[in-house]
Amino acid sequence: MSDTVQYDLSEGVATVTLNRPDAMNALNTELKVALRDTLAAAAEDDAVRAVLLTGTGRAFCVDQDLAEHAQNLRGDLDAVWSTVPEHYTPIATTLATMPKPVVAAVNGVAAGAGAAFAFACDFRVVADTASFTMAFSAVGLAADSGSSWTLPRLVGMAKAKELLLLQPSKITSAQALELGLATEVVPAEEVPARARELAVRLAAGPTVAYGAIRRSLAYSAGHDIDASLDFERQMMELTGSTTDHRRAVAAFLGKETPTFEGR
Repeated sequence: MSDTVQYDLSEGVATVTLNRPDAMNALNTELKVALRDTLAAAAEDDAVRAVLLTGTGRAFCVDQDLAEHAQNLRGDLDAVWSTVPEHYTPIATTLATMPKPVVAAVNGVAAGAGAAFAFACDFRVVADTASFTMAFSAVGLAADSGSSWTLPRLVGMAKAKELLLLQPSKITSAQALELGLATEVVPAEEVPARARELAVRLAAGPTVAYGAIRRSLAYSAGHDIDASLDFERQMMELTGSTTDHRRAVAAFLGKETPTFEGR
C-alpha cells in the first residue's frame, strides 16, 4: 500500500485519505493507482458499509500533478493518454456506483478531478474555508472524472456549462451550498467529526437498500419511466429478500427500533 493514501476501517466506515499534503494532494501516478485500488477494495469488502473520502493538509485535492504531466508531455505520451481510462474513470466510477454510500469530507480546495471526485460522492460535507474550481478548460482540456455527468445532475445543464466553460476563479463554500454542490457547510475544524458522524450513521443503515437506491437513481438518469419502473421492481425484489428488510418490518410491528446488518 502506498503512503499517498491512508486507510482506516472502523464502525463499518472505510476512511480513505489522500496524503500528499505538501503537493495539496495533487494526483500523481502513485496516488491515482493507490486511490483506484483502495476504493475498489473498499467497494468489495462486506465489512465496509460506508466510505468517507477526504484529504490531508489544506486541500482536498487540486487535480492532476501538473509537474508530472508536463514531464510526460515531453516524453511519455502513453502515460498522458492512458491515465483517464486507467485511473480517473475507474476512480469516478467506483465512487459513483459502489453498492454502499460515500461521503466526501471536503477539507479544503477541490479542483478539476478533485472536485469531480467529490461530486461523484453521495454527500459532501464542506469546510467553510473550502472552495471548488473546475480547472479543465483553463489548461486546455475537456472535462473528465465524471464531471460532465455529475455536474448537470447537481446544478442543471446551464449552470454546468457556466462552471465548465467560463471557469469562475473559485466556487466558495457558500456558493456551493446554494448551488447544491455541498450537502452542508461547517467550520473547517468541524469537518472531520461531522463527516464521520454522517458516515457512521449511514454505516449503521440498510446497506443493500442504499446500494439499490444508488443504482436506481443512476439507471433512471438514462432510461424512460417504463424502464425505470421495471428496474425499481428488480431492486425491490433484491431488497425485499434481505434480512434487514424482514427485521425492520418485525421491529416496526413490535414498535421497536430496527437494527440493520447490511445484508
